[in-house]
Amino acid sequence: MEVNNFTDACACDTGAYAKFFGVMLENGIYLPPSQYEAWFVGLAHDAGAVEETIVAAGKPFAAAKS
Repeated sequence: MEVNNFTDACACDTGAYAKFFGVMLENGIYLPPSQYEAWFVGLAHDAGAVEETIVAAGKPFAAAKS
């Protein structure tokens, strides 16, 4: 879903983000608690941290497809 305005944002599935947030947290990835906040990658995030995040994110996405 493309979000272009406040109405679009209000139509987003907050429950889906809550599930995603929970799975990521279980895998040691700490995300912003609200789906409306931005993710920031900083210099402290090396290639290993980025890869760990990608692998962890694949878990809930794979589960959603089944």
